[in-house]
Parts: sequence; C-alpha cells; structure tokens
Amino acid sequence: MLTRRRFLQSSLCAGISLSTFSGRPRIASAASETFRVTRDVPAKLFDGKRCWCHPRAGIVPGAGNDGNPRVVMTMNTMHLFGSDVFKGMYSLQTDDLSKTWTEPAQQETLAPRYETINGEKRPVAVSDFSPKWHSKTQKLLGTGHTVVYTPDWKVRRPRPRHTSYAIYDLATSEWLPWKKMDMSHDDKFNDSGAGCTQRVDLEDGTILLPFYFVPEGKNSRVTVARCRFDGETLSFVEHGTELHIDDKTRGLHEPSLARFGGEYFLTIRNDKNAFVTRSKDGLNFEPFEEWKFDDGSPLGNYNTQQHWVTHSDGLFLVYNRRGANNDHVFRHRAPLFIAQVDPQKLRVIRETEQILVPERGARLGNFGVTDVNENETWVTVAEWMQPKGVEKHGSDGSVYVARIHWAKPNKLV
Repeated sequence: MLTRRRFLQSSLCAGISLSTFSGRPRIASAASETFRVTRDVPAKLFDGKRCWCHPRAGIVPGAGNDGNPRVVMTMNTMHLFGSDVFKGMYSLQTDDLSKTWTEPAQQETLAPRYETINGEKRPVAVSDFSPKWHSKTQKLLGTGHTVVYTPDWKVRRPRPRHTSYAIYDLATSEWLPWKKMDMSHDDKFNDSGAGCTQRVDLEDGTILLPFYFVPEGKNSRVTVARCRFDGETLSFVEHGTELHIDDKTRGLHEPSLARFGGEYFLTIRNDKNAFVTRSKDGLNFEPFEEWKFDDGSPLGNYNTQQHWVTHSDGLFLVYNRRGANNDHVFRHRAPLFIAQVDPQKLRVIRETEQILVPERGARLGNFGVTDVNENETWVTVAEWMQPKGVEKHGSDGSVYVARIHWAKPNKLV
C-alpha cells in the first residue's frame, strides 16, 4: 500500500531573466522576470551502504488532484561497495505538485533478473531510466538500458547491453515488467543502450531516441534511433548519423536530444569534454563541436552528462563544470548549473549561468528533466554519496526536486 507523506522543503530560491543578466554563478533572489526556482526534498538515503541515484520523473496528465498531472519518479539504489551497483528500482509519486509524495516503493517488475550469458548465470539490472509521457498512446513510457554484472556484481567488458523500457500502470500505481528493445538486426548494437538520455516524441507518435553503442574493437559512438511505440512494444526502425571520436578516450556517451525553434539539438558526454551538434530532422547531424561559453572559453564540463530545458521563449542547458570552487567534488559534478543557450551559435551564454542545485560535497551528475505543465519544469537529482567522506561537506543523500516556475506559460508543453 502506498503511503503519502509531507517532506522537507528547501527555502532556497533562484531567479533568472531571459533579457538582462549580471554577475557570475550565483543563487539569485526570488524576484525574476522569467522564472524562479524552489527546491524540495521528497526522499533521502545514506546509511553508509546505499544511497539513491538516477531520480527521474514523468507525468500522467490529469491523473493528479484538481486536474493536475500525477508526477511519477523512479530511482535506483546505489550500493556503495562497488562501482555502478544498482540492485533495486523504486518508484514514488505526487498528485499535488510536490506538496506530498508517496514513500519510495520497490518495483519488483523492474528488479534485476538472472540470465545465462556465455554459459554463466549473471545478474542483469535496469538502470539510467527516464520516464516520459507518450501522448499518442497515452502511456507513461520509461527508457534506459541494462547493466550486466559478473556473478559477484562487478561490471566487466565486453558485455551485452540493451535498451530497456517499461510502462507505468495507472490502475495499480506500479510499473509493468521491463523489456528489451530488439536490436538484433546488427551485431554492432550488441552493446548499446539509451541510458541517461532525453528523447523527443513527435506528434504522430514517432520516438526519436538517442542512444550510444560500442562496436567490437572500437570506442563508444552515439546516434539517434527512430522508433515506433504501439502502447506495448518499443520497436527500432532506423538510426541516423553515427557520431564518433577517434582519440584515446572511451568515446561518446549519454546523448540527450531537444527540439527547439524547428531544429534538433544533441548534447553529448565525453571523458575530456562535452559536445553539441544540431540537426534539421533529428536523425542527420552536423559535425559536433565542444561546448563553450559565448566568450569562447570552454564550458568545463567533462565525463558526465548534460540535459536540456526547453521553453517557448528560450533553450537552456543544465550541467556541471570545473572552476566553481569545487575541486573537492568527484569530477566536478556539483553544483548543478542552468544557463541559456544561443541556438544559432551553439554557445552557453555565460551571464545567464545560475546555480540550480547547490554543492554539498556529493556529486550531482546524474539527473533528469521533466516538463510537468506549462507553468513548471522540474530537474530531479540525488546526492551520490561516493567516494567515502563526501558527507563532511554537508551532503546526506538528499533527493532534490528543483522546480522551475515559469513567469510566462511554456507553449511547448
């Protein structure tokens, strides 16, 4: 039985204007011409052995109270004894725009399964999961990827990997059993998945799903798949430009897609830099370039993801970076910033940069973005309590819901 509770609510607020900016990274006053930000903490977990990670949310329009959407958030438990050890998936929800949330409930339908791989029985988990409402079928569809472990829960390559997906059942407030998208038509997709990505759903129901894959003997590449979803099965149709980098890094990872102003924009993770490119159709992309500020200096994001926030009046990037008095944070993955993007020049406008979620020692690099309604967009993130000792800076395993309250309705929702 789902229980509902009230929770801690941060008093921190931030404001940002599309037209006038001044100063350097900051938490601004609540007064704003364009939006203000409030931060809620619906859950927290840190017992020295586990913490929450990958909190991402989707909506079910009209299923909440007073005509509001129900917001459903999923997240993994992260076991701190190893690297990327995800042994459980949980779900929680709010029907009153974050005034109250249910307790996180473990989803047995999204739990790891055991599969025999090369003669060895191994656990396979769903992770890096992102729910999003699919308007054509009126279903909340989550996509992510699988993680194959050794019998003692270690990550080793080479390994098979698949795009995983699952559907939320409104009647039971639970998720249906997870499935794998069939990519068996090409061996180069034996190690591929849509983990930690943002997709774009078109009006006819077509899904443009970014994913990354590792062809045998090569480093990771990214592309966008055109998919069909009939309300039950997610099917691959074709894919677009294969973007790759030939250097000594692991390649390109965790691409996220946005549609704005009649174009498509793709942001990409790399060990050394973050990259961006654009497309007219969402499949065929220009050569990518390094993310930079509008003054030409490097953005400073590396080896972690970035995601988009879109409003009818502007395109925004959420990210973290070096150079923010954060050398003590693993890979500089906190604080979490938001800034406006110049879509013509593909540059982050430095003067618009704001702190979206403050830094307290723990990394904030794995997060999600949710269009809740025309008035609010949420960014959800958890304090990842590795390596040992991050708590001495104040982190406690909090899950943050950073609520962007738009001053003007978002006509894209």
